[in-house]
Amino acid sequence: MRPLPIKAVVLARGLGTRLRAISADSHLSSQQEAVANLGIKALMPVVEGRVLLDLIVEHLVKSGFSQICLVIGPEHGAIRDHCSANGIAVEFAVQREARGTADAVLAAEGFVKPGQLFAVVNSDNLYPVECLSELRENAKQGLLAFERSALIANSNIPEGRIAKFATMEIDPSGSLRKITEKPTVVDEHSYISMNAWLFDTTIFDACRAIQPSERGELELTAAVQYAIDLLGERFVAIPVSGGVLDLSSRDDVAGLLLALRDV
Repeated sequence: MRPLPIKAVVLARGLGTRLRAISADSHLSSQQEAVANLGIKALMPVVEGRVLLDLIVEHLVKSGFSQICLVIGPEHGAIRDHCSANGIAVEFAVQREARGTADAVLAAEGFVKPGQLFAVVNSDNLYPVECLSELRENAKQGLLAFERSALIANSNIPEGRIAKFATMEIDPSGSLRKITEKPTVVDEHSYISMNAWLFDTTIFDACRAIQPSERGELELTAAVQYAIDLLGERFVAIPVSGGVLDLSSRDDVAGLLLALRDV
């Protein structure tokens, strides 16, 4: 049996377009406003002088991932400076252009050894420690499959937005059969992907093989589907009933702060 994985990749390269968009309903502090204008979601101040990235790293470490790599852009010196100033022990991989999540994963290829398992998560989501622990302890390629009703009940994400998140078809053995990035039909029993994965290094071959989507991006979901259909890879869907805190736009900050109030 493979040893439990200890490495995690955090995708922090995004352009932050929605975060930079002005909203009259956001009511941010001056410090939060400054970060929102930069579009760097990971550096959003959230609780007791801490930023979202601090909590993401803390949750990963608590769940057993002791080696963490942040995928950033060449313009993201502020993230490097924050980690250095606060003693956050991480490595960095640079994605030169924002070409999509599959390309971001490829940027971290040097962080892992052949055949090694590693997690991939977003930098604008805070996942529960217990869910990340389940992902790690599964010790097989897979992803967290969030129950839709629990995600609605335990997150700061509007139900209408959750309806647009990637859904999955799971076969009787518990393996992912298909993942749909922009579903047209979502029922109450749908399992939702929040982009929390455990991969081995075969995913890099799939990321290299795919073509840009209609949005012009190299998408990680397309790479996973390629790996299933053409490489014969198996990904275990791990059902979880927790919530995820999300920071997509300025309007999400208030709900995020409320959810973290007692942390």
